[in-house]
Amino acid sequence: MSKFQFKQFAVEQDRCAMKIGTDGVLLGAWTPISNNPFSILDIGAGTGIIALMLAQRSNAEQIDALEIDEDAYEQATDNFENSPWSDRLFCYHAGLDEFVEEPEDEYDVIVSNPPFYTEDYKTENEQRYLARFADAMPFDELIEAADLLLSENGIFSVIIPYKEEENFIALANEYELYPLKITRVKGTPTTEIKRSLLAFTRKETTDFPVDELVIETARHVYTPEYIALTKDFYLKM
Repeated sequence: MSKFQFKQFAVEQDRCAMKIGTDGVLLGAWTPISNNPFSILDIGAGTGIIALMLAQRSNAEQIDALEIDEDAYEQATDNFENSPWSDRLFCYHAGLDEFVEEPEDEYDVIVSNPPFYTEDYKTENEQRYLARFADAMPFDELIEAADLLLSENGIFSVIIPYKEEENFIALANEYELYPLKITRVKGTPTTEIKRSLLAFTRKETTDFPVDELVIETARHVYTPEYIALTKDFYLKM
């Protein structure tokens, strides 16, 4: 299925190696926007899904996305242009290293569903494999860029494998970015934690919330928490 229909927008994904998955939707729905952002940056846009979700959720006037893969960049641009928020969304065809060389702006919210490599992605499809390979965007480069581009009261959010959580938080700490909120994601109540949703700010707090989100109790039987998080987007929620 190349077209994915959400409540307020549609996303074409036939040219993207990384199809729309739960990770992107979770990050788009979960990312804190309590600082009422004026500007948002999505690093590694793919289809543009996260930027589109944040356009729907916020009043941010400037929503920029960054995508190095040409096909994905063209697709994200089309998806932006065909959305109700085309005047607020813009995709840059560039790598993170190029983008941070001459930063023009600071951003109030920075999000990334960074490509990471996990065993379950060893596919025959080279493009998809590369899209998931962590070398495409090492965590330290991502965090360094976030530190450089994040405004004073900005929020930086990511979704990563749970096993990388401790390492990622330690790296962020080196750049004086501190956890604001952590949500650990499980597929079902009995499976192990698979993903971590992490939000960081420049302000250190000791009593930040840490919680757990279970997606479904049985196949296609979604938990009230997951429904509450995604109901503004998914047609059938």
